[in-house]
Amino acid sequence: MISKFHQSRLSLSDALVQEDPERSSLRAHAVRIDVSQNEREAPEHRHRKGQLVMASRGGVTCRVPTGIWMVPPQCGVWVPGGTLHSNVATANARLFFLFIEPGAADLPDRCCTLSLSPLVRELIIEMADQSKVATAYGETMATLLLSGLSRMPVEDLHLPLTSEARLNRIASALVEDPSDRSTMAQWAKQVAMSENSLARLVQQETGLTFGRWRQQLQLTVAIRSLSTGTTVQQVSGDLGYESVSAFITMFKKALGTSPAQYLRKFER
Repeated sequence: MISKFHQSRLSLSDALVQEDPERSSLRAHAVRIDVSQNEREAPEHRHRKGQLVMASRGGVTCRVPTGIWMVPPQCGVWVPGGTLHSNVATANARLFFLFIEPGAADLPDRCCTLSLSPLVRELIIEMADQSKVATAYGETMATLLLSGLSRMPVEDLHLPLTSEARLNRIASALVEDPSDRSTMAQWAKQVAMSENSLARLVQQETGLTFGRWRQQLQLTVAIRSLSTGTTVQQVSGDLGYESVSAFITMFKKALGTSPAQYLRKFER
C-alpha cells in the first residue's frame, strides 16, 4: 500500500519556493503540488536540474522559447536543466514535478513530451509521497525510475514557437481560444502582413505550413482533453469543427489512427 501525506494547496509560484529542487541531493526528487484556485502560474524561471512535469488531475501548459506543450495525463513534459520556462495550470490541478540531476539519466537534450508507462507514473507518485523517508529508499526508487524513464518514447505533441513577435502573438491567441477558425488571411491582417508573407514566415520559423502549425495545437489540446474523459463530440465542438466526422478525419490524417485507438495505446 502506498502511503499518502497531506499537502496543502499552493499557488505554483509558492510551490517552487517551498519545494526548491536544489535542496535534495538525490539523483531524482519528486514533489506533488495541489494547485490552489488562485495564482495558477509559475512565471519564467530556470533551475540547474532537469524537470519532468506530469499531471494526474487537471491540466498544465509548459512554455519555453521554442514551443508550447500541453501535458496529457498519460504523458510528461521534459524540460532539460537550465532551460527558461513557465508553467500554467488549470484550477485545482494535481501536478507532479520530477527533478533530475544533469547526466543522471539518458534523456533528450531538448524539451519534449514523453509517453509514460503506468509503472513510471506510479514510481513518480510514490517518490513524491515518500519524499520524507530515508535516503537509501530514495536512491532505490531513483534507480528504478531513471531506468524506466530513459526508455519512454517521445511524442510529437507541441506547438513550435520562435522569437518572432508576430507569430507569438498568433500562438498566444490560439492557445487562449483553440476554437478560433480565422483564416490565414485574417490572421495576416491582424499582424499587418500579407497572406503570402505570413505563410513564408511560418514556414521559415517553424518548418510547418500555417495550417499544419495550427493543427499541431489542436491535436495537443484534443489529446489532453480526451485523456481527461471529455467526449469526442465535446472536443470537436471546443475546437470549432462543424462536425465530429471532420474532427476525426483531421485526427486520423495527422496521427494515423482514430482518437479512441490513440488513447487505447496510452492505456496499454
